[in-house]
Order: sequence, then structure tokens, then C-alpha cells
Amino acid sequence: MQREQEYVLRAVEERNVKLIRLWFTDVLGKLKSVAISPVELETAFEEGVHFDGSAIDGFSRIQESDVLAMPDPSTFELLPWTEGGTTGRMFCDINTPDGAPFQGDPRHVLRRNLRNAQSAGYSFFVAPEMEFFYLADDEPSHRPTLLDAGSYFDLTTSDVASDLRRRTISVLELMGIPVEYSFHEDAPSQHEIDLRYTDAMSMADQIMTFRLVVRELALEQGHFASFMPKPLEGVQGSGMHLHLSLFNDDHNAFHNAAGDPEEPLSDTAKKFMAGLLHHAPEITAVTNQLVNSYKRLVAGYEAPVWVSWAKNNRSALVRVPLTKPDKASSTRIEYRAPDPACNPYLTFSVILAAGLAGIDGDYELPAETTENLYQMSIEDVEKMGVEPIPRSLSEALDVMERSELVHNALGEHIFEWFLRNKREEWGSYKAHVSQWELERYLPTW
Repeated sequence: MQREQEYVLRAVEERNVKLIRLWFTDVLGKLKSVAISPVELETAFEEGVHFDGSAIDGFSRIQESDVLAMPDPSTFELLPWTEGGTTGRMFCDINTPDGAPFQGDPRHVLRRNLRNAQSAGYSFFVAPEMEFFYLADDEPSHRPTLLDAGSYFDLTTSDVASDLRRRTISVLELMGIPVEYSFHEDAPSQHEIDLRYTDAMSMADQIMTFRLVVRELALEQGHFASFMPKPLEGVQGSGMHLHLSLFNDDHNAFHNAAGDPEEPLSDTAKKFMAGLLHHAPEITAVTNQLVNSYKRLVAGYEAPVWVSWAKNNRSALVRVPLTKPDKASSTRIEYRAPDPACNPYLTFSVILAAGLAGIDGDYELPAETTENLYQMSIEDVEKMGVEPIPRSLSEALDVMERSELVHNALGEHIFEWFLRNKREEWGSYKAHVSQWELERYLPTW
């Protein structure tokens, strides 16, 4: 840590950095920032930066408001889109004044769950598929205005959206965030950028950076980027499919060492997957935290609505992607429920807790679902014994509230605040009279 701090102090001086932004997130995953000058950086490393936590959603109550932002020097990067690249950023851990980890800090929650995995001998790696929409503006008074009419894998050469995506990839690479794939998604003006896998903490930081970069570069061109799960009716929503694996030292613990192409997953992977499936309804409120999230998770679109797994069947909640015979390290499972509006620190925490519960409890993996669930009626799927994931935020919160696993993964502070905040969101939604209701009922009733 001392060496990393010295490197940052030297880099700030040599690169003539004028401002350092200290980043952290609230419980919902909204990025927060406080800026300091270079002369304050050494003190910030030693003592932290004090702020009033009661002003941040899900942080402290008024009577216990003081918290400290402690910069993590390993996350230092320059922001290339700022003038001359003279602004740097670091993610922070939030501590109480006595130096203890603050229980309302999502980054601390993930670190605690990662330590649980480490005590069992595992490191947790994640690679997300980030889907989002480019829109003309963020004005909610009218239907979103699209920037292109493309569809899946369309090659467009000169439209604004494609130029934005190319510029975004360049900036991400400059910030040390490698991109694996990039393409136009299924819906008009919908795009996908897939990040290369890394450890879960680094990836959570990268997702927070990714969302800001995408929005900032869109705003530069007078446009808007949205990670809202379902901004448009009648087309696909935006997901954040997560490719997951556990490593034991340099060995991929999900890989079947026997080398059987018909059975690519190890027993550890199968138990992890069984835990994820068993606890999926309990963690859905965290992985899909908005009322709007459940407009994406409906039948008829390419989003999972049933607790199931398959090797190549994209209608399943958990999919086992094909692994090349000479790439054991790429063995993984894909969890398809989360959307890009989630808090990645909390999402990774509950997913990891569910998977580890499967390993610790020796859960049995249910039979693979080979049928295309997208094309089956609800009644026929239920006859197969396949359970649905929660169909609304309210239903997801009900299941979460009874979950000891989620309570332990998030901790008392965040668990209670999250439930309370999301109940208020659902109550506000239920009381709202929508345009759909006015058009359907006002003229006839």
C-alpha cells in the first residue's frame, strides 16, 4: 500500500494533475465524488477525507453522520476526457472515524464476501456483458428518441451511435479497462460492450467507471446514454449478463480436470450453480433493483423468467457457455438475470454468497432444461416443476426479506435500508396513475 501511494504521489506530480476525484457509491450504486487538490493527497492517504454520511442515501443517520473516504491507490487513473487529462480519480473505501469499515459502504460489503471466498480457497472472477441505449436526450415527457435503427450485429459505418461506441472503447482502454467485444444489440439504438474478465472487486470498480464513461462521452456529443433496463416498449430490454468463475490459485475451479467435453464443469462448479439457482429468487431484488427491471423480465423477450439452467439454451437463467478444449481457464457459467442498473458491489456479493452456499451445503444441481422456455406456456413450464423468478419488485422484496443468506451477505445496515428504500419506491409506483391507465380506462369508465 505504501509503495502504491508513493507511485500515485509521483504520478500526480510528473503528469501535472490538477485535480483528484475520490469516488464511492451509495447503496443503490449511484456514483458519488469529492474532489481534492494534489497538495491534499498525502493527507488524504493518511487520514482520509471527512464528509457527512447522512447526506448520502443508505449511509449514516444524522446522529452518526461522520465518515471518512479512504482513497485506494491501486485504482488511480487519469480521466482522458477531461481537459488535457489533468484530472485523476481513485475509488475509496468508507470508514468510521475510529478507522473501522463503515457498514453502509457497498465496497466494504463486497470485500467482506470476497474474504469469505478466500477463506475457502477461492478467488471470484467476473466478466459482464454491458447493454445500454443511446438516445437523443433524457427528457421523460416524450417517448425516447433513438439514434439509429440497427439490429443485432448490424454493421453501421457513419451513424452517431457507432461513433460514440468506438470513442467509448478507446477511452476505456486508455483507463486500463480492456474490452473483449463490442456490437450493436437487438433493439434499435441498443448497444453492447463486453468487458474482459478480472477479479470481482476490480470489475465492480470498472462497471462504475464504464457507466460514467458511456454517459460522459454521449453528453459530449449532445446525446444521452441510458442503462435503464426497459426504456422502450415492444423491444428487448438491457441486461448485464455475468460470466462467473472461481479460481483456486491459478487453477480454474469450475473446470472439469477430466477433460470430458460433454461434462465441462467440475463438481465445484455444479454446486456453485446449484446454490445460485436455489437462492436466485432471494437475490433478485438486488440484481434487479428497479420497478422497471421487471418490465424486462417478462415472457416473450430474451430475458430469463424461469429458475433453470442449460448448456446452450439462452432461455435459461443460468447458461454454461462452450469452452474450447485448450482453454480451461475460460470455463465459466453465465448468470443472465442482472441488469445494468444494479449496484455491482452488492450484486457480486449476493451472487457469490449464493454460490458458496451451494458449495458449503453440497447442493444438488437439478436436471438441465433443454426446452426453449421462451416458446412454452406458463402452465406447461410449471408442469415441468420449474419455478419462476419474482415477477415484480414487490414480490422480489418479499422473498428477499425472508432470506438469511441475503441478510448475512449485505449486513444488517444495508439489508434493512435497502428493503425500506425499495418498499417506498414500490409504494410510489403503485400510487402513480400512468398514461396507459388513462388511455385505457378514462374514456370508457
